Amino acid sequence: MRRVMGSALLSGIMAFGAVALKAQGTPGPAPAATPVFRSGVQAVVVAATVRDARGRIVRNLKKADFRVFDGGFGRPIQEFYAGNAPISLAVLLDISGSMSVGGNMERARHAVSVATTHLTDSADEAALFTFDTTLQQVVGFTKDLARIRRVSLDGTPWGKTSLYDAIAETAQVVAQRDNRHRAVLVITDGVDTGSHLTAKAVSAIASGIDVPVYLLTVVHPLDHDGGSHAVVAADGRSTDIATLADLARWTGGAMRTASEPSHTVDEVKDLFAELRHQYLIIFEPGPRPGWHQLEIRTRKSDLVVHARSGYNTTPVSSGS
Repeated sequence: MRRVMGSALLSGIMAFGAVALKAQGTPGPAPAATPVFRSGVQAVVVAATVRDARGRIVRNLKKADFRVFDGGFGRPIQEFYAGNAPISLAVLLDISGSMSVGGNMERARHAVSVATTHLTDSADEAALFTFDTTLQQVVGFTKDLARIRRVSLDGTPWGKTSLYDAIAETAQVVAQRDNRHRAVLVITDGVDTGSHLTAKAVSAIASGIDVPVYLLTVVHPLDHDGGSHAVVAADGRSTDIATLADLARWTGGAMRTASEPSHTVDEVKDLFAELRHQYLIIFEPGPRPGWHQLEIRTRKSDLVVHARSGYNTTPVSSGS
């Protein structure tokens, strides 16, 4: 779902009372999906995170610090929210056959354990999904996080990797949640061997419903680009990782790589810091139907904003 609101409802954002309307994903010139605008004055809702030149999360910005550019044209920010809030997180674990190589499954199990330690019982909520050829819901969304921590992830990885399909389906489940801070955390080796969807199509779905996708790719130390033990990557490996990085960036998320337990701890901690310190920016969409390239900036040129890359609009139907 893509959150779409009339102006009379904008104040309800502060109480998480946004109206959710169904959206359709339609890849355009850049990743996006199609929110269905149904009445009067509507709004586009964008979650953004900001980092400084040293990569540190910036937490103290105000509404006046941000600028919104829609297709190159500035748009006024109607509403703005900053601060911590409960998280709705779907952990999506790759259990396909490729994960049996080089100890990646054990790295992935450790990553799931680390991720759950960053969730707050009774405040945050989480769900656990696994995938190979198909997606399986292991534990539905719950605030009883012990249910997820008790799940045994033992077993032998098997089957093709329908990575992109699983991300798209999981993102649509997350979109049903009420929490403003929500995301998909994908733990995978980054190889897709069975999806019908492309990375661009998945980013269209996830960005259109404003669900950032965070990817933690687990690899053997010899395959960790830039790592102290790295060697030349296997054919196609760098392409796979670059594509996943694009997918994450287009949705407003991020990608990290881990080959050692210490990497996993550091990268998961950083991803949660970004997710918890999002700014909510709300503005009126442009009148032209179709793809709108979106850019969120700050007035301080040394800060970097992470947000989804655009949105699509369709004309209001006379029968809606």
